[in-house]
Formats: sequence, structure tokens, C-alpha cells
Amino acid sequence: MAKRITKKNTKEILNILNDLYPDAKAELNFENSFELLIATILSAQTTDVQVNKVTSKLFKELKTPEDYLKLNAEELAERIRTIGFYNNKSRNILATCRLLVEKHDSKVPESRDELMSLPGVGRKTANVVISNAFGTPAIAVDTHVFRVSNRIGIANSSTVEETEVDLMKKIDKTMWSKAHHLLIFHGRRMCKARRPICEECPLTEYCKYYYENGSDKR
Repeated sequence: MAKRITKKNTKEILNILNDLYPDAKAELNFENSFELLIATILSAQTTDVQVNKVTSKLFKELKTPEDYLKLNAEELAERIRTIGFYNNKSRNILATCRLLVEKHDSKVPESRDELMSLPGVGRKTANVVISNAFGTPAIAVDTHVFRVSNRIGIANSSTVEETEVDLMKKIDKTMWSKAHHLLIFHGRRMCKARRPICEECPLTEYCKYYYENGSDKR
């Protein structure tokens, strides 16, 4: 059986991942908190690569909430139509921009709760923004963070909310934001959803998934 992952083990795991991915950081392209907010809303169930293709043009044309509000939902949808759920995202972005103008002086709020009051912004999106735009420690649990942390055994939960709690308990607060990026990098590059590259992974001595599924490799 795989050993129970302790807080000490978790630190060791993150150190290994940090050596493996020293450049781990947000892979969405943005220059300010507003662009990050828009990009993160767009990124739901869509790859960062595809979002960056769209925002490379979008951000040149639309720079403020007021710029977006000059468009209707159909016009914005046409600009983001290569992204999944573009109609819903278009409506949410315009509704969010309206609230930013009306309630926040056209600025992105810095608190998680205020961000989550915006249309299309859940806890994961809010955590991404406060962490990457404002430097507030946070662990945004996306599909990669959820999969990797539960596979290894750092977390042991069936929901993203419970996984976030597990990770906050196991990881020092000063490392929350960095850990988010390290787990995402590992999920995209090695601990993939369908075919994890266990034979190349430096975490097998810790990993619950490897002990349960990789006995033929030991």
C-alpha cells in the first residue's frame, strides 16, 4: 500500500516538482487584473492555448469594461466563437463588465467574495485572479490540480471544494499559489488524464495511483 502523505511528504513532493518545473507559472497571457479576469472566465472547459489565441486579438481591441459594453452579446460571441460555450461566456463577460462599471469603479475587486459575486466567476476563477493578479495566497483547484493531488494522495476528496481544503491543510500558506502552478504543470506534462507517464515520473515513491495501478512497473 502507498504510504499516507504527510505535510512533510507534501513539502518533499513540491520540492521535486519545483526542480522539475522551475518556470511553473500561469500560462494564460495577461498584462493586468482585468485581462486575467476575462481570460480566466474564457478558460473554463477550454485550453489556455486556445484562450491565448483568442485574447491575443481581443485584448488589442478591448481594454476596459467600457470597451466590452460597446458590444452586444452576439458581437462579443463572434469574437470568441472558437472557445467552448462562447455564447454563455459572452453574456457573463458583459454582465461582469457592467457590474465592474456600476459597483467597482471599473476596477477588478481584490477580494474572493466580491469576485465570486460577478457572473461567470466561481471560486476557482476568483482564486486564480487574487493569486496571480494581487499576490494573495490561494489554491485554485482546476481539473489538473484535482486529478494530480488526489492521484498522488496529497488530497483525498471527491469534490474540488474538499480538495482545496485538503491542500490548504497539507501545504504551507506561503506555497499555496506556487503549488497550484506546479500541480497544473505536472498534470499537463506528465500526470495526464488518460495516459499518465508513470515510468518517467519522479513521484512514484509517494504516489497512491502508482501503487494501485502500476504494480507491473515496480
